Amino acid sequence: MFVRLVKMSFEPSKIEEFLSNFETYKLQIRAFKGCEFLELYRDKTDSNVFFTYSFWNSESDLENYRQSELFKSVWSKTKPMFNAPPEAWSVDKLVSLQ
Repeated sequence: MFVRLVKMSFEPSKIEEFLSNFETYKLQIRAFKGCEFLELYRDKTDSNVFFTYSFWNSESDLENYRQSELFKSVWSKTKPMFNAPPEAWSVDKLVSLQ
């Protein structure tokens, strides 16, 4: 399992639209084969910046999602709302404390 972090910065006028879009698709993304966890965060100092945090069983599961009609639909609506290029990292979880 690995973690995917995506940083997205939005035009202020598009934030409500982004949040509505996320609300529409979040359960479908979470139910996608191989996705084990999904959260959305908002930066405390820059309210235009959001992060998705997701767990995937394998890199091929994430790639299958990225090639899916679901991703294409979500991304086609999200991408025009950015005010900066998104950034993404795939990382391996080394330690988790509860």
